[in-house]
Amino acid sequence: MCNQHSQYADPVNPALPRSDMKLDLARAALVVIDPQIDFMSPDGRSWAVVGESVTEQNLVPNLIRLFKAAKQAGITVAVSPHYYFPHDHSWKLQGPAEIFQHALGMFDRPGALTVVNFRGSGADFLPELKPYIEDGKTIICSTHKLYGPQVNDLTLQLRKQRVDQVILAGMAANLCVESHLRDLLEHGFEVAVVRDAVAGPKVPEGDGYHAALVNFRYIANALWSVDDTVRRLLGNADASS
Repeated sequence: MCNQHSQYADPVNPALPRSDMKLDLARAALVVIDPQIDFMSPDGRSWAVVGESVTEQNLVPNLIRLFKAAKQAGITVAVSPHYYFPHDHSWKLQGPAEIFQHALGMFDRPGALTVVNFRGSGADFLPELKPYIEDGKTIICSTHKLYGPQVNDLTLQLRKQRVDQVILAGMAANLCVESHLRDLLEHGFEVAVVRDAVAGPKVPEGDGYHAALVNFRYIANALWSVDDTVRRLLGNADASS
C-alpha cells in the first residue's frame, strides 16, 4: 500500500502532468540499490538514522514483493551495491554524508580482491533478500562509491540486456536512489521509482525521504507504489498510477 503519512501524501491539486509510462517487460529491469545490512537491518551501522524511515515504508517486505514479482515476470534484475575498501578511507576531500559513512565504517570490506569477513558484515546483502540476489541470475554490479552509478557498470549491464526502462528501488532515497535516477534519466532510460520501496535518513538537517519524494515527483517518469508495480509486472498494465 502507498504510504499514508500525511507529510508524504501527494498534493490534492498537482500542477505537474500525470505519468503516462507504460511498462514493457521486454525492455524493463528492476534495479535495487544498496540492499545491504548496514542500510536495511537493525544490526546495520546506520540504523539510528534510517531505521524510522525503513520501518515506515515497510521497506524490506516491499522489496521482497518486488523481487518476487520481477523474477516471476522474467525481467532483468540488477543490484547496485556500495562497498568501501581501505584505500577509500584515504580520500583527501569528502562531503558530509561521506564523512558520516566512513566514520561509521559503513559497507567496509578489507580489500577489493578479498571477501574475507564479508559474510554477515554490514556490507553483505540482507539475508531476507539473498535468495533473490544470489540466485545466479541477478546482475550484481561493481560498487558505486558516492551516490550515483557513474563509476560502476550498471549502465553497461543494462544496455547489454537491451534494457531502457528501469524500476528503481532501494536506499537511500535522497542520496543513492535520487542520484541513480538522475544519471539513468540523463542516459536516456525511462525510470519509475517505487515510492514505498525506498527509504531515507532522518536527521536534524532534514527528512531525506521527504526531500527525495519532492524531486521524484518532478523528474521521474513515474512514481508508483509497490502494489501498482506488482500489478504491472504480473500483467495488469492498466493499474492506476
